[in-house]
Amino acid sequence: MDTIHTIGRRKASVARIYMSKGKGNITINKKDSKEYFSTDTLLHKVNQPLKVVDMEGKFDINVNVVGGGTTGQADAIKLAIARALCELDADNRPALKAEGLLTRDPRVVERKKPGQKKARKKFQWVKR
Repeated sequence: MDTIHTIGRRKASVARIYMSKGKGNITINKKDSKEYFSTDTLLHKVNQPLKVVDMEGKFDINVNVVGGGTTGQADAIKLAIARALCELDADNRPALKAEGLLTRDPRVVERKKPGQKKARKKFQWVKR
């Protein structure tokens, strides 16, 4: 197996991962994953696809992620890892699909409309 390259997206975040056989090191933007994501919740999101198919500690994953905030970036990485595991072995697909890890979350920020304060909020209206 050589390197598998996949892309994951969420909100404004785009994650490109390069997965190869190794000792389980996850490097995000040239930092260790524990250093990059401070909270356990975000680290759990990143490791979730590997836990579902019992492949923790078998692959080195190098991640380049840009845009968005920490939660969006974690979800983008999660999707990219799940797609890479499907590319590695088609037998992983049903387990990942059942957990909802292969679904790209389509929700993005709604645009601001002209003549309004925000996307849905209006300017205050005064009768008199």
